[in-house]
Amino acid sequence: MDLTIVIVNWNTIDMLRDCLGSCYPNLDGIDAEIIVIDNASTDGSPEMVENEFPSAILIKNTENRGFAAANNQGFALAKGQHVLLLNSDTIVHGDVLKKTVNYLDEHPDIGVLGCRVLNPDGTMQPNTSQFPSLLNLLILSTGLWRIKSIPFFDRYRMLNWDRLDARDVDVVAGCYMAVRKSAMDEVGVLDEDFYFFGEETDWCVRFREAGWRVHCAPVGEITHLGGGSARKLNFKRDVMLTDATIRLHRKHHGHISATCAWIVLMFFNGSRFVFWKTYGLLTRKASARDRAEHFRKVVAEMPKSI
Repeated sequence: MDLTIVIVNWNTIDMLRDCLGSCYPNLDGIDAEIIVIDNASTDGSPEMVENEFPSAILIKNTENRGFAAANNQGFALAKGQHVLLLNSDTIVHGDVLKKTVNYLDEHPDIGVLGCRVLNPDGTMQPNTSQFPSLLNLLILSTGLWRIKSIPFFDRYRMLNWDRLDARDVDVVAGCYMAVRKSAMDEVGVLDEDFYFFGEETDWCVRFREAGWRVHCAPVGEITHLGGGSARKLNFKRDVMLTDATIRLHRKHHGHISATCAWIVLMFFNGSRFVFWKTYGLLTRKASARDRAEHFRKVVAEMPKSI
């Protein structure tokens, strides 16, 4: 089989329907299967898949196992030579699936491949990045990345690259992440210690350390709508993202690096709490008070030990 598509879902029934509805018509010319892992949704998602997409392989978890663990369930069933991690809040366009398979077949040294990703308005969405090193965290937390006139400050998110040419990268985002099955068998599956964020970054590091290329190429496009499972987490999203970033540093660079990452992220979240709290007091705007409360909760739930 050419391709296994693994889609993890948690309470995104309408987006999942649109995602699956865009996949099946675009499987033309490739031998593929689609596996949906539902993380205990309560919005009728499993029933929708059973009724409207009966050819999909559906796994219904009785609890939310997180992104990494749920994907690993799909990998265990995968029959494809290549496996595609696809978010439920995406729309597949044209022949991107076929071109992805062909590109991987033509470049046997690539372990991970991403395509061009669009926002709902058609603009380019950054789907690759560098590793969130201490330098990159400092650039992000201080806002230096906003200085467009200095290319160095764009290093982390690579915003000045339109993704219309092929490049090796550090990290490919998990919204559309094609992985060679033989490379996965060598490197191993996603690290389930990363519950919701950081797992694809860790995975890309491990692929590169094993000698596989992590790559992004103009093999076609998808639209990543956003607003899926992650948005439902509210401030917990930033807590999980912070925890994952610290975990990445501890795993790949040791405790000193993790401690430095914690300091940078505490500064980032703490300074934003102070700013929005002050702004809210001066303007009495409810939106500012809400943002201050958001960052207060993030700071309060940041990990206390490294």
